[in-house]
Amino acid sequence: MKKTGIFYGSSTGTCEDLANQIADKMGVAASDVYSADKLSADLVKEYDLLILGTSTWGDGELQDDWYDGIKVLKSSDLSFKSIALFGCGDSESYCDTFCDGMGILYEDLKDSGCSFIGNKVGTDGYSFSSSIAVVNGAFVGLALDEVNESDKTAERIDNWTAELKKHI
Repeated sequence: MKKTGIFYGSSTGTCEDLANQIADKMGVAASDVYSADKLSADLVKEYDLLILGTSTWGDGELQDDWYDGIKVLKSSDLSFKSIALFGCGDSESYCDTFCDGMGILYEDLKDSGCSFIGNKVGTDGYSFSSSIAVVNGAFVGLALDEVNESDKTAERIDNWTAELKKHI
């Protein structure tokens, strides 16, 4: 199994909680789960699989902890790394920017040479009008809505982590 690190950007604790739920399902130790503001070149080198999560803020913006973290990732050699993305958003109040933070991470990393896994999550069962996290009709990672659809979170995490495990 690939050595896995999970990095999340969370302002209210929601994305952090989701990161820990994903870690539990993936068998990733708590010591391998970090806030994105702790991301460093040395940590990037340490892991084969990076699971990156973010909430979306404002008018579809990346969560603040990621601003330096994305710079670290973009300056790192990701050519032999696998990356999986997850994001949380509010599909009712922000239906036109749902999980855009995850889409920003994808856009920033898509030409980095990494391999994305878990990046073809169907949009069926989601209610939103627009998201830059949707490419070719599917989410680029796991989209979660703890505000309106928390009853679907466990099943979505179970299905997504099962898919990730097929690739590691």
